[in-house]
Amino acid sequence: MGLEMEIAPAAVPSAAVAAAREQGVEIYPLSCYYFGAKDAAGVPRAVETAADRALRLKANFAAHGLRTSVHGVLLVELFDHPHVLLLQVRNSSFVLPGGRLRPGEEDVQGLKRKLSSKLSVVDDLGDAEDEDDWQVGECIGMWWRSEFEAIPFPYMPPNFRSPKVQNVAVSTVSKFSIVTIVLTQVCIVKECIKLFLIRLPMSRQFIVPRNMKLLAVPLSQIHNNAQVSSHVGF
Repeated sequence: MGLEMEIAPAAVPSAAVAAAREQGVEIYPLSCYYFGAKDAAGVPRAVETAADRALRLKANFAAHGLRTSVHGVLLVELFDHPHVLLLQVRNSSFVLPGGRLRPGEEDVQGLKRKLSSKLSVVDDLGDAEDEDDWQVGECIGMWWRSEFEAIPFPYMPPNFRSPKVQNVAVSTVSKFSIVTIVLTQVCIVKECIKLFLIRLPMSRQFIVPRNMKLLAVPLSQIHNNAQVSSHVGF
């Protein structure tokens, strides 16, 4: 059963789409793709509050250290404008396809596994042939989070440190030759989020779990629009 998505006929590319193609990013019309649904894999998780999620992530950090998440940016053309594909979860939040890496897993391989589990027929166990079908391009952004419930930064703030560095001490000598120790306030990085550009072929199937929806959102509605972008997460 196909998902309900607004389809527009192919048209002459707009300036935005043409500019993207000049940069080597080929964007194809949404009408070139098929959208279907599949049963959600695994045991359904109960509705999780923000506090519950923070506790779960803190326990995971204590056990495995820095959490690394990878997400894909998938672009299509609709109404002569570039659109980004977002997953809608529980009718409340919108996320880029992707997720957390397994311990020791490489970025590209982990992202291929996550894309296959969210957008293909296979589940999270992965299928080698399907995973190789994704063309993962360059990393186009990195975000850092000091607390799991905090808003991530698109850069590494100067007071952020890796989990291996716990304290930073600075020694100063006053005019009375008294040595003082100044401890700077250090935020330990809890999560690193990486965004990768996904180069889509001219045609493919997107099979989404039934507890999610795949939406094509215009980039113009996200860029410099805090009211909309505040609901888009990683």
